[in-house]
Amino acid sequence: MSVIFAAAEAGNTASQVDWSGLLPLIINGASITSIFAGLFFVLGGTLGVLRLPDFFTRLHAAGMTDTLGAELILLGLMIQAGPSQMTLKLLLVGLFLFMTSPTATHAIANAAYQAGLKPMLGNYKAPDPSDIGKET
Repeated sequence: MSVIFAAAEAGNTASQVDWSGLLPLIINGASITSIFAGLFFVLGGTLGVLRLPDFFTRLHAAGMTDTLGAELILLGLMIQAGPSQMTLKLLLVGLFLFMTSPTATHAIANAAYQAGLKPMLGNYKAPDPSDIGKET
């Protein structure tokens, strides 16, 4: 009779899954995903700065995407650091960045407007690539 119970216990433990290796995989995956999403937004803002027509639209692209991109990168670093003092430091950097980046963008846009720089209004037509570099 004890052989039957021993065989039943052995069968029970063999069917259980070891989940201990899954948590680091989830943490690393969430961290990498957040960092790459932040990188995507930062590179998108860079592309906006290069392609948009005037100062104010370029400033909008840079201000919005760099704030979000930096926050996502910091989130990925916080996930990777785990519950530690480093996470608290990264959180404080993120809060500081969250408060100062939009404020600085607004101050720069307001200063440019006060200096006489007017936004481009109306329809914008991108220049033909063959015309770039030619003197008019």
